[in-house]
Amino acid sequence: MPRAGKSKRSQGPKSAEAAAWYYMVYSAIQQIPRGKVTSYGHIAYLVGHPERPRQVGVALKHLPDKPEDETEKPPRFHEANTPWQRVINSKGMISPRGPNGATRQATALRKEGVKVDRGSLGELMVDFEEAGWFPPNLPGEELSDEEEDDGAES
Repeated sequence: MPRAGKSKRSQGPKSAEAAAWYYMVYSAIQQIPRGKVTSYGHIAYLVGHPERPRQVGVALKHLPDKPEDETEKPPRFHEANTPWQRVINSKGMISPRGPNGATRQATALRKEGVKVDRGSLGELMVDFEEAGWFPPNLPGEELSDEEEDDGAES
């Protein structure tokens, strides 16, 4: 998620492999409907790497801000077009990050109509039963006949 309290972000991925990963993650996140949330793990699953939920968080940590200089070409993905706030942890909790990071995320979710409550320890929580988005594949991706058969057996 966006880093609170930092004036400059990293310059993005350091390798072609990392750039491809960021692209897949950001593209998937753009498909989460307004008013819905999903988990880091589900994004990892949707992009074909269910073992990499933490790397989804790393990609979000490095999501660029929109450039302040109007002459600078905006990055393809940035905070204004990639709904980073819609990704939370697998327990439905907004992960704490830096000063006011979780509060900022909760505020963005509430603006979209997502109900954000406080847990027993004061943590910010979203009810997946109410606002969860967990499709078996990304919208527009067709399942192969084999995948559909596998799903029917589960």
